Amino acid sequence: MATRQGSRATLDKDPRDVASMFDGVAKRYDLTNTVLSFGQDRGWRRATRTALGLNPGERVLDLAAGTGVSTVELSRSGAWCVATDFSLGMLSAGAERNVPKVAGDAMHLPFADGVFDAATISFGLRNVSDFDAGLREIARVTKPGGRLVVCEFSTPVFAPFRTVYMEYLMKALPRVAETVSSNPDAYVYLAESIRAWPDQAELAERIAAAGWHGVQWRNLTGGIVALHRATR
Repeated sequence: MATRQGSRATLDKDPRDVASMFDGVAKRYDLTNTVLSFGQDRGWRRATRTALGLNPGERVLDLAAGTGVSTVELSRSGAWCVATDFSLGMLSAGAERNVPKVAGDAMHLPFADGVFDAATISFGLRNVSDFDAGLREIARVTKPGGRLVVCEFSTPVFAPFRTVYMEYLMKALPRVAETVSSNPDAYVYLAESIRAWPDQAELAERIAAAGWHGVQWRNLTGGIVALHRATR
């Protein structure tokens, strides 16, 4: 399936389709995220940086970094942070951001074994066609004792709120996207992929099975987002 204006990837997540879809929304991606999250995205990025516990001079992989806005936030710690994404359109859209950028597939990262002190992936693990393999690949490039933080949409813990959120996700979100996104159909995929994603406990089990230890999670915004932290 060739993804273009007015089309979207499907949940089988062919990497070419997903990359093409993100190429198509790259120019207005950051604005759209801020609007759709009611500005919560900024706080989620800060919470990710805090959870990683970065130190000046450490080497950090920011995977699925998109335009690099998350990498800039991580760099505030004084660590050396590289933005990696498989969408060339997203990396190009963030060309003015002064952080290193490397094109790369999460399942075949272009880095040697054990080169990073910490790694993070924000709102991108859902888009990896085999995310268990992606977690193992992140472990490969992270030093023993290195840290991982996965920031991802999750399951609200309060049942009435969860119901309202799912209604927003499936109905209101695509409509709002029509006013701000260059490809609102891509946000139908977004909503469907969030609904199909494992809850907090299941994701923790999958992270542990991929070779990470001491997996813990913290809910943000009532569980709309969860931060999973683990050690290599």
